[in-house]
Amino acid sequence: MQKIYIFLFLFFIVQHASSNEVSLIQVKEDKNRSIEISFSLDKVSYIKSYSLTEPSRIIIEVNDSILKSQEEKPFNFPIKQISTLQDGPISRITIDLYEYVNWTKPRQIKTKDGVILSLDINRSKDNTNNIRDIIVSIDPGHGGKDPGAVGENNILEKDINLLIAKELERTLRDVKGYKPVMIREDDSFIDLNERYLKARREGADISVSIHADGFRLSSVKGASVYVWSENYSSVTAENLSKKQLKSKIGEIGKKDFNEDEARASFESVYKIKVNNSKVLGNKILSELRNDPYTKLHKKTVEFADFRVLKSFDTPSVLVEAGFISNPDDAERLKGKPGRRMIARSIFLGIHNYFKQNSINESHFENNSSFVLYEIQKGDVLSEIAVRFGVTVDEIEQTNMLNNKSIYPGQIIKVNI
Repeated sequence: MQKIYIFLFLFFIVQHASSNEVSLIQVKEDKNRSIEISFSLDKVSYIKSYSLTEPSRIIIEVNDSILKSQEEKPFNFPIKQISTLQDGPISRITIDLYEYVNWTKPRQIKTKDGVILSLDINRSKDNTNNIRDIIVSIDPGHGGKDPGAVGENNILEKDINLLIAKELERTLRDVKGYKPVMIREDDSFIDLNERYLKARREGADISVSIHADGFRLSSVKGASVYVWSENYSSVTAENLSKKQLKSKIGEIGKKDFNEDEARASFESVYKIKVNNSKVLGNKILSELRNDPYTKLHKKTVEFADFRVLKSFDTPSVLVEAGFISNPDDAERLKGKPGRRMIARSIFLGIHNYFKQNSINESHFENNSSFVLYEIQKGDVLSEIAVRFGVTVDEIEQTNMLNNKSIYPGQIIKVNI
């Protein structure tokens, strides 16, 4: 039986027009016993969320918002109660739990009336702490009316970007502990602002933008990794930044979050983001360097004013998979094996990043030396081995397969 509990938090008279009101919480349990908790906001916000173990609880902090009343409301198992507290400009929401659960980072959905903030809670008897997936934003550059670079035989950058992104998405989707979020899933146009704004609404832990460049000299080739900076590290970085701005930037609406203002208001948070972006960029670059089929255009992480990387708190990188104006790079990126190798390098770089910058409530806190992969229809061990950079023998030995057939839905361990 579906149970719906609704209660309303009324607020003080708003002192400033820019105040963000948190006005509604809804707790809904579906037939699968998954629980959705929803809040209503005026606009997209800077939100921090984390879990605690003693006692078991989930904390949500909505910055620059206001609560009128500070209440405690009891609920049914596994939720003990939901309470609110105004701490200066922060509205703090505490979800006390009877047990440890699987939960999702809050996502923000724009509506005509405001923004819905929601998260899901799922029961798990096996948890020894509260667990959530790591959310990875994948941004395939260009799309729709914006083709990006055009290579020989009319190869379009937007198509290459999307195909690499889908390879990365599949790996992340089928590895336990990651949740990929695609900024675009088809040949659609998305303006530059909307790309990083969507990543924020989805609660991304990191963001990866994927591109494949073109240049007037066909001899120029190789992959590069960029992080955001107001200053350019090279002429190439400056040219790419200016080229990107030819795409429609788009307006930042009243319900959206202003990253530029936040960068000034939360300077210490921004500095951490910049440093972590460099770490993430170097991890991916190191894996690209290990790929025998991919040559590097630059051996160090580059800096450029790429608008899609402007989130003030989310580590963000842009990967140039190569130059489709170069015959060798174009041939490599036209084929699925070449694109898979780029996706593999990005995935391994991401995983190595979270080995170093662990998230306490993630599945990998104590299991970073391996991943659990769910077999999909059509999978064969040789392709799985390529996807993760291991050998078939290693997979068979780790999982004691002894030449047994694999089947969809089977979970195997891959040491990486």
